[in-house]
Amino acid sequence: MSDLRQEILSKTRELFMRYGLKSITMDDIARQLGISKKTLYQVVDNKADLVHQLFEKHIEDEKEMMHKILSESHDAIDEILGIGRFVIQKLRELSPTVVYDLRKYYHESWAKMEALHQQFVYKVIKANLERGQKEGLYRTNLNPDIVAKLYVGKASIMVDENLFPLRDYNKELLFREFIFYHIHGVASPKGLTLFEQYIEEGRL
Repeated sequence: MSDLRQEILSKTRELFMRYGLKSITMDDIARQLGISKKTLYQVVDNKADLVHQLFEKHIEDEKEMMHKILSESHDAIDEILGIGRFVIQKLRELSPTVVYDLRKYYHESWAKMEALHQQFVYKVIKANLERGQKEGLYRTNLNPDIVAKLYVGKASIMVDENLFPLRDYNKELLFREFIFYHIHGVASPKGLTLFEQYIEEGRL
């Protein structure tokens, strides 16, 4: 990725997170970067293309960070808690306005990005479930494929404003509750003991 493209995506992300997608124009972005609109349009076709590139990069960055978490984890429980910490951090950074604007004004980009994200999360969770079974930390009679898809589905529900409106539900607490719900559904007695130990140590 060129330095200019990197700079454009970085500044745009900052502006979008602060003000939302709809209110920021290409003029605003060019002005904040100190470049002409002509230069900006040499890198992106239009605002929709910019949004798409930005969230494509977001997913790539997320994958990179997730692989780091997986490689450094001691066991399946430690891994899922590491994922949990990462998601909570991202929820703190995410503006509800961005999600709303994406869904309403950039539905096609949102749908594509959401599909890619769900495929990646499914693979990560399925691998975690299989690892946990091998380590004796998860129930051997669960179906990793089905449970991973249930996980993805439930995670999607958490950003549903109709079911969990932001004014009534703190997203961090909601996701924390989801992790507890998930682990208690899949863990073996050995896994639950380790999970409780990790929680006492403040790993989530």
